[in-house]
Amino acid sequence: MSVDVGSKAPDFTLTNQDRQPVKLSDQRGKPVVLAFFPAAFSGVCTKELCTFRDSMAQLNKASAQVYGISVDTFFTLKAFQDQQHYNFPLLSDFNKQVIRDYGVYNEDMIGLKGIAKRAVFVLDKEGVVRHKEVLDDARNEPDYGQIMTTLQAIG
Repeated sequence: MSVDVGSKAPDFTLTNQDRQPVKLSDQRGKPVVLAFFPAAFSGVCTKELCTFRDSMAQLNKASAQVYGISVDTFFTLKAFQDQQHYNFPLLSDFNKQVIRDYGVYNEDMIGLKGIAKRAVFVLDKEGVVRHKEVLDDARNEPDYGQIMTTLQAIG
């Protein structure tokens, strides 16, 4: 399955780094950025999430809620968040359902089977996808400028 621009984002409930459930549909009323990443503590993933962390003032101006999502356990995500001082929740899709629902399931990345592709979805206040970027090469980062442009346009 794939989620396209203009479609309603599939709802989900995932556990955050503090073992609390987070339901996507509870975020209606504000824009949401879903940042899928392959693996905690890896170089490009750390750089990407640090870019979101360091851009939080701009994201707050757009009233956007950011979520980082990977198949790592919430234990791993807690250690990752503590080490990097991320100021947004990290969600565990350990059972790999959400990455399938969003069409970002990576069968095999250099021997790592069933992890998330690097991808970003920007949802408007009603939960409709307004921006989608799925990267085939996990060494690349998303287009942060386009994410911000989309948030400004829907704000």
